[in-house]
Amino acid sequence: MALEAKATQDVAGPLGITLQDRGLQDPNELEVIFGVVSKDRPDGFLALTDPVLNSYQKQILDFLTKNRLPAIFENQAWVEAGGLISYGVNYADAHRRAATLMDKILKGTKPADIPVEQPTKFELVINLKTAKQIGLTIPDSVLFRADKIIK
Repeated sequence: MALEAKATQDVAGPLGITLQDRGLQDPNELEVIFGVVSKDRPDGFLALTDPVLNSYQKQILDFLTKNRLPAIFENQAWVEAGGLISYGVNYADAHRRAATLMDKILKGTKPADIPVEQPTKFELVINLKTAKQIGLTIPDSVLFRADKIIK
């Protein structure tokens, strides 16, 4: 997660976006982070999710909705659970690609002979119900680009 957070910081700066890393190291810090975010009132919330954060999905989504804070996630499962927007890898596609590579290995191809692949399919998912709850209107130009819209 540290590498992903650094890469995100590196991209944000040139775009004029200031990120305040509130990385969750210990689940007991969640309420402290909620307090800081409530006080700072950022323009948005970016969640780089990991298994620890995933286990607190409901509390995080409830906090974001209660505080009318727009948030983007890298996994559409968060949007299906009530998050606002996600943009990230299509995991079904990635798993299919992994199965294809595993098939090659099981048929005798040496793993070292298989080139490393990066994800190629990314999806934009928007939850309009959440947008309405937090008082946010998503422009049509963004909705047209969405791969999935939850109403």
